[in-house]
Amino acid sequence: MDVYSFMCAALLCTVVVHGKPTLRKDRVIHDPEVGRQAHEEKSFQYDHEAFLGKEEARTFDQLTPEESKDRLGKIVDRIDGDADGSISTAELKAWIKRVQKRYVYENVAKVWTDYDLNKDNKISWDEYKQATYGYYLSSPEEFEEATDQFSFKKMLPRDERRFKRADLDGDLAADREEFTSFLHPEEFEHMRDTVVLETLEDIDKNGDGHVDEDEYIADMFSHEDGGPEPDWIKTEREQFSDFRDLNKDGKMDLDEIRHWIMPQDYDHAQAEARHLVYESDQDKDQMLTKEEILENWNMFVGSQATNYGEDLTKNHDEL
Repeated sequence: MDVYSFMCAALLCTVVVHGKPTLRKDRVIHDPEVGRQAHEEKSFQYDHEAFLGKEEARTFDQLTPEESKDRLGKIVDRIDGDADGSISTAELKAWIKRVQKRYVYENVAKVWTDYDLNKDNKISWDEYKQATYGYYLSSPEEFEEATDQFSFKKMLPRDERRFKRADLDGDLAADREEFTSFLHPEEFEHMRDTVVLETLEDIDKNGDGHVDEDEYIADMFSHEDGGPEPDWIKTEREQFSDFRDLNKDGKMDLDEIRHWIMPQDYDHAQAEARHLVYESDQDKDQMLTKEEILENWNMFVGSQATNYGEDLTKNHDEL
């Protein structure tokens, strides 16, 4: 997968945990010695999450290789909609879109009752604020660590701004669809400006309203020992100069960030499907057989085979 696809997925991925603000995942690779390896592993992880969905990808991480291949074979049979024995890019794209949509709405269903405190099948801003920030607002002095205080103080107005943008009818109470767009703004056209602005705020450490080259690099790699930059970071610096900084003023503004993370006519499901086909199509006929997919099973599902015994005692429905 290319650098853009990995970064786009990481940038647009929002973590939702009851009692926590909607902070983004850590995108910084901290260890210079393993930077490139970690970068590639995260790209591989993105393949798994795109193909399986985030929850199911974690399930597969607990399986042995044999179990992973067995489940993958059953999934392949379902993707092959016309049962002709081959998976086209279109079929793979449709599957990836289905998996992503299912993850988004399952995620909302999972947390809905945590926020709908009065059980009226809507979530008001006050309900969300109380569930997420109530303890902080009532006892700010108990947040001894300055970083925790800063996170909550910063994220509360940001969440309110996002909530109001998602609240299309302006009643400060989100129905299922509005709350889905609040938790997963990257999936909704009317939330795109919010995604771009939050991306800028995440990376713009000096608060000048732009992302310069050093901030761009620091978002994906941290110099902790002052050692030399790995080659892939040098490539990213070239990417910044050649393709990110469109007006060549040494920094990215909102429009340039939008072009970076949301290029026009870019379909991430199509791009991921093409990527998987390209990497696994041994006979180069632009189609994937079940055998080709199973031969390259690690790209589709992977397996760490760690602590899988406990996980297998749970019930996991097939995709």
